[in-house]
Amino acid sequence: MEILSDAFAWLNDPLNWTGRNGVIALTAAHLQVTLLAVLLAAVVALPAGVWLGHARRGGTLGVVVANTTRALPTLALLTLFASAGLFGNTATVLACAIFAIPPLLTNTVTGLGDVDRDIVDAARGLGMSGRRRLVEIELPLAVPLIAAGVRTAVVQVLATVPLAALVGGTSLGTIVVTGFGTQRYGQVLAGGILVAGLCLVAEGLLAIVQRLLTPRGLRESSRPARGWRRQRSPGVPVAATASSSSNGPAPTR
Repeated sequence: MEILSDAFAWLNDPLNWTGRNGVIALTAAHLQVTLLAVLLAAVVALPAGVWLGHARRGGTLGVVVANTTRALPTLALLTLFASAGLFGNTATVLACAIFAIPPLLTNTVTGLGDVDRDIVDAARGLGMSGRRRLVEIELPLAVPLIAAGVRTAVVQVLATVPLAALVGGTSLGTIVVTGFGTQRYGQVLAGGILVAGLCLVAEGLLAIVQRLLTPRGLRESSRPARGWRRQRSPGVPVAATASSSSNGPAPTR
């Protein structure tokens, strides 16, 4: 309980929110590194995923190869980059970009691969070219899964960027590392709370964006059926139910 009270005391101190190493400045740096890492991963993963998903060949192999990068710990990648002379936010962007590629590639390939073949064949029968089918039919139908991949990648990177502080980078992880160095564990907990809160806010905002980008037809088809439905007894024919409801109660004998 003492650590928890120290954490809230640290968060309630206005001096910890302003200045070069304040929460506001560190949050801005944290978001900048996240944005650069996700954009770099998207430049690599999204075109490859669209090509593999549209061609419907080699997608499984591409996803397996991409997922093997999950076995590489981000901290190990940061150490490798640091040994090669890359420190700070540059190394963090590269390491987090590698970490963000698998969800982006996997969801893009899966989203395009799951598009109904009958719809694609119907578009082909109407004379639509491959590029037009991709842009006007396949990509819109794959938007929910592609957006889910972006959402997953962003949240994962947001939670990983604090490691930048271990290689001289700037992020909310600076609060955690400084707290450990000075043995102020309330500050460590405060930094963890800030990172968790940032991830939750990003998750909520991206969920809203994902819903807005999803075509209206897909949103409506995913809604549960509404309205009251009359339940009939098992074994009673539909015609008998309909006639009884329209003609009133059956006469008694």
